Amino acid sequence: MTVARGMIAREGTGAAWALELEAADAGYARVAMRLTPAMLNGFGIAHGGMIFALADSAFAYACNSRNMKTVAQSGSVIFLDAGRAGERLVAEARETALRGRTGAYIITVTGEDGRVIAEMQGLSRAVGGPTLEDL
Repeated sequence: MTVARGMIAREGTGAAWALELEAADAGYARVAMRLTPAMLNGFGIAHGGMIFALADSAFAYACNSRNMKTVAQSGSVIFLDAGRAGERLVAEARETALRGRTGAYIITVTGEDGRVIAEMQGLSRAVGGPTLEDL
């Protein structure tokens, strides 16, 4: 949890989107975000970019959890349902494989009622050095 807390404290997106770090462990992270009017598209539902951003944030905290600087190599999202104005979404990232410098992750975004909003697959690449120098 230490690395994820350090990352969220140093980035502008965590504060801008009021991300809530609920849990983090080796290869795992759970992050929540409440949908504000600024996060909605022209149909009044969550903008896909915001859903992707939430999933990507959970992915980042999970793949950096061992304090090895790691970046996204690829990410693909499937939108399955709409996020609604004011709704609290939760993204849960789970590492499914770690081989050398490459990691595979599944990130699930759910709504307040438990319905699946989106599924993301992420591939990470460790680029060397610690994520946080001061650990």
